[in-house]
Amino acid sequence: MTDISTKDKALPKHVAIIMDGNGRWAKNKGKIRTFGHKAGVESVRSAVQFAATKGIHALTLFAFSSENWNRPKDEVSVLLELFNFVLNNEVKKLHKNNIKLKVVGDISRFDDKLKAKIARAEKLTENNDALVLNIAANYGGRWDITHAAKLMAQKAMSGELDIENVGEKEFDEFTAFAGLPELDLLIRTGGDSRVSNFMLWQCAYAELYFTDTLWPDFDSTEFDKALDDFASRQRRFGLTGEQVDVA
Repeated sequence: MTDISTKDKALPKHVAIIMDGNGRWAKNKGKIRTFGHKAGVESVRSAVQFAATKGIHALTLFAFSSENWNRPKDEVSVLLELFNFVLNNEVKKLHKNNIKLKVVGDISRFDDKLKAKIARAEKLTENNDALVLNIAANYGGRWDITHAAKLMAQKAMSGELDIENVGEKEFDEFTAFAGLPELDLLIRTGGDSRVSNFMLWQCAYAELYFTDTLWPDFDSTEFDKALDDFASRQRRFGLTGEQVDVA
């Protein structure tokens, strides 16, 4: 692959990451799966810092899917503990670095204490503009689409929305990532090549990047490899390569 300097690199405005491989990373070291989740927190810090430094507008991290509730209870408990840890210990650092935090997903299943922490964190950082950090928690792409459809239907039934005037742009305004740049790059660590019900609506024209690197080993060097790969691609959005070259 041709080396592309950061200065000349076509950077994505919105990057999403499926942070996979924590359990296998721990197993490789003879540890229990939850050890890997804890190690993955450092990779989260690294990714956020890297994205902010590069001038990426939005970074979305898939922290806890709506399907993760089906994992062993002790693992679910650790995932929620880590979520609480981040809200307790990282939010002030995010605020100091001008980073806006948003928690995206169906938070109704979380207890009141956790929901209050989320609200306080979002309120504290709401005016920051160096980077929008979206933490997808109890999130699923199908949930996002159906939830948007329900909200839109409610508006239509109340007479606030003319359903005949609804197109893709209008529908997008009801989704969980409304108001953000379109998703440019979706990264998945851990070796699997699937999107696992993540940002299904948003990844329609996103570039997909799959790496065998396990999440706790995904550092700034690995992130930069993904950006190099993104910059090397021709994004056609349904056009021919010749049309894009002329434009």
